[in-house]
Amino acid sequence: MKKITIITGHYGSGKTNLSVNLAVRAAEEGKKVAVVDLDLVNPYFRTADFKELFEQKGIKLIAPDFANTNLDVPSIQFDVEQLAINEDCLIIDVGGDDAGATALGRYAEAMLERFPDDIDMLYVINQRRTLTSNANEAAALMYEIEAASRMKHTAIVNNTNLGCETTIDIVEQSAEFAAKVSAKTGLPLAFTTCPEELCELTESSGILPIKVYVKLPWDK
Repeated sequence: MKKITIITGHYGSGKTNLSVNLAVRAAEEGKKVAVVDLDLVNPYFRTADFKELFEQKGIKLIAPDFANTNLDVPSIQFDVEQLAINEDCLIIDVGGDDAGATALGRYAEAMLERFPDDIDMLYVINQRRTLTSNANEAAALMYEIEAASRMKHTAIVNNTNLGCETTIDIVEQSAEFAAKVSAKTGLPLAFTTCPEELCELTESSGILPIKVYVKLPWDK
């Protein structure tokens, strides 16, 4: 992981679950990790919901004021430069689509000026979500996020899943979709995620085993 890892994607793509996994993985490797919850749009699945887990792992969490309350307009203030200097890894979980990416735009200039070669901006795709079920739709949304955030993605993450109903066939069948998105955008495929309990069932390369931390209420 680079100094700063930014996670974007469509609503329900699984970017928050990926952010939690990357943070926990880095912390278990002995790195100092901070997570910024920039998801000011979706009040249901947020990295702020994992405060207790992060505390156990020694992960610093920066979340919006009024996170997890019924107030309508949460706000967030953080010094991105100081955070990146103090921590080994800074992971930023951005709100869904271009609306959520607007919050990232206010920090774009500072990050690009201070850390021009140490930022990964990963675009998370999930073929099983509406509005991003084909390469053209996924690419179009990616460009909207870039325009809103004033930053460019560096790689694609194939996170195709159906939550707790994910099967190894769903993961493997998404390979063609991911390859098309990669070709359409000209960005490399960083990796494909797979629930860790299913990994032994596939021989595909470029697989990142992940835990399913973010669950729907009826799956808990």
